[in-house]
Amino acid sequence: MALYHVGGKAVKRSPLADANKTRPSSLFSDLLTAMMAGAHRRLRQDMTECVYLIDSTSVSLSQLSVDWARYSEGVCGAKAHIIYDPAADCPIHAVVTPSRVNDISAAKKMPIQPGATYVFDLGYYDYGWWQEMHAAKCRIVTRFKSNTPLKVASEREIPGGPILSDRVGTLPKRQARNRKNPFSDQVREVRVQIDTGKVLRILTNDLDASAQEIADLYKRRWAIELFFRWIKQTLKIRKFIGTSENAVRIQIAVALISFLLLRLAQKVLKTDEIDLAPLAFSRIVRANLMQRRRLDELHRPLKKPPANQNQMEFAFAA
Repeated sequence: MALYHVGGKAVKRSPLADANKTRPSSLFSDLLTAMMAGAHRRLRQDMTECVYLIDSTSVSLSQLSVDWARYSEGVCGAKAHIIYDPAADCPIHAVVTPSRVNDISAAKKMPIQPGATYVFDLGYYDYGWWQEMHAAKCRIVTRFKSNTPLKVASEREIPGGPILSDRVGTLPKRQARNRKNPFSDQVREVRVQIDTGKVLRILTNDLDASAQEIADLYKRRWAIELFFRWIKQTLKIRKFIGTSENAVRIQIAVALISFLLLRLAQKVLKTDEIDLAPLAFSRIVRANLMQRRRLDELHRPLKKPPANQNQMEFAFAA
């Protein structure tokens, strides 16, 4: 009924299927790229801090996508590779690939901002890529693999608490038997014990910051995990309405565009009077999607029409 009153009609399945098949996904990915750039400028509060998180999230697909998304026998899936700004709560780069594409392969094609801080996990373990970022004056914060030794040159005093050690040294000369390591500059290893009792070996090329600052930067990785969970659960990209590569790319791009629109709308709406949590705001928008209401009125309940409104309208028509 609400769709009818705003002048729309129910979308039939056949036109939707035709659009998923024939409408190029590049249309949506290009729009997403432009929106990420614009939204990032508007949502950033502190322009001096440039900390970006790199990670990917996987989505399962059915066997109907086996022609392009086959990962292993009986398993199909796709990945969304994201660079995310936790200060703005906003992705700044996104690309979709089949799940079989390694994270580091996608990362090497990502744009890198010189001088920024990049935080990532073990999926991006490549000395050559680290050297490229180091040469661009980027600060990197990641984890050592358990079998990676550090040739220690010096040890630093530690503040105690969860910080167990702070050492400076060099990486092995080879990452693999036939791969020479181009990253010859010194790095740091900060060992920190987390709440579960597990000990993490955090690696960084920043030799000046405190050990606690490095540990806190790595801890911020949790923000991108929350972002992935939010878009999967709230924007419903766990189930796909199409099976082709084009259809999957469109749906993921549209979900990210929706996230950006919600973030921008929430920023416009946020005042001393209105400060809704993202999940609460998204639910209100969903409930009012077919209502012609101002943004600043969405949090207020719909006003009930006067009891005699129908009689008044009938009398006027007569």
